[in-house]
Amino acid sequence: MSTSETSRFVRLRVEMLLEITDSAALSGTALESIAVEYGEPGGESAEERMLAEDAVREDGAEALASLVDPFDLVSEVPGVELTQASWSSEIVDYDPDDPDAWDLDEEDGEEDEEDDEEGGGGVPHNG
Repeated sequence: MSTSETSRFVRLRVEMLLEITDSAALSGTALESIAVEYGEPGGESAEERMLAEDAVREDGAEALASLVDPFDLVSEVPGVELTQASWSSEIVDYDPDDPDAWDLDEEDGEEDEEDDEEGGGGVPHNG
């Protein structure tokens, strides 16, 4: 039997390139999200909250990754339940005027294998 006949699980890979046009708005929204998640400052997870706040203030990629939730992408899709998710975000060099700046065919699979060997890249987030 083939894999498609025996498994109900599907790995969906999505890669996006986003431009941060307002870093203050992005980090502000991420800080608001952290406040909601951790509640009042000074609680049991005060140190973890401080680390998260520092990270989103210093790094736009971290702020973005803290706001992205793969569950939101599939929660409205009938007949699908998110079993596990992992995502990362990183600052990259990109030239929008270069037609070859982002060749998906070239990177497909190569980057994943390199990341697995090197322990991953970017800012990982697991849900």
